[in-house]
Amino acid sequence: MKRALYVLLGVVIFAALWEGYKLVGSPDGTVLFGVRFLPRADDLSMPHLWTVFQRLGKPELTGGQPVWIVVLHACAFTFGITAVGFVTGALVGLLLAVLMQQFRLVERGLLPYVILSQTVPLVALAPLVAGWGGTIMPPWATVSVIASYLAFFPVAVGMLRGLQSPAASGVELMRSYAAGWWRTLIKLRFPASLPYLFPALRLAGAAAVVGAVVGEISTGTRGGIGRLIIEYSREATSDPAKVYTAMLGAALLGLFVAGVVTLLEVPLMRHRRHVEVVTL
Repeated sequence: MKRALYVLLGVVIFAALWEGYKLVGSPDGTVLFGVRFLPRADDLSMPHLWTVFQRLGKPELTGGQPVWIVVLHACAFTFGITAVGFVTGALVGLLLAVLMQQFRLVERGLLPYVILSQTVPLVALAPLVAGWGGTIMPPWATVSVIASYLAFFPVAVGMLRGLQSPAASGVELMRSYAAGWWRTLIKLRFPASLPYLFPALRLAGAAAVVGAVVGEISTGTRGGIGRLIIEYSREATSDPAKVYTAMLGAALLGLFVAGVVTLLEVPLMRHRRHVEVVTL
């Protein structure tokens, strides 16, 4: 409930800032030392928020479906791609974290490359992935690979920190019980890593959405919200509110993915707290 209030407060603050800047901002933008660092406040660049919501209820084309239905279908398509990429990236991240925790040599040798992988520009990587997998994978699978590329990093780093978080006394206690590596992982390290894992999963979900949207734009995959943003951008001069409807859909998709991860977090963290109380 508290998180929902925070989200609502954030939306209210954003709306106030948007409309407030439109009220006091310059139609030519705010320029300082010859550089525009705030956007134009005219209706073409920044339409009123209620104009965007009104555009959602109007037909996309004459006699066509309302824009909100088109955006919803595009978000559903992108969500399917995002889900595949998110699950794949999370599994890869978990596997890498377990390996790096168990073998110090693997951590020293692999972790720098895991970090380095995120410095490659996604816009440059997406066409390469599409070229490599274009003959063996459908377009949606290529976009899922791009989404998983962004999703695995926060999970790998966050899970590694979580697996390394148990106190030395706890590890020694498991050894005194003659518990092997697998039992120590399941009974001690994995429960201790949950507070680190779920924030990482939320970041991975948001990153997977970004990867899917950019992947759809870069590879030309049709049907998703990324492609819809490009198509609506072509009408920016004549129908600027239409562009923002697609952007709004992408933003809500990211929030929805983060909300799904939070729904998974609640029962597991509640079970973890119950186990801690029983143990104490």
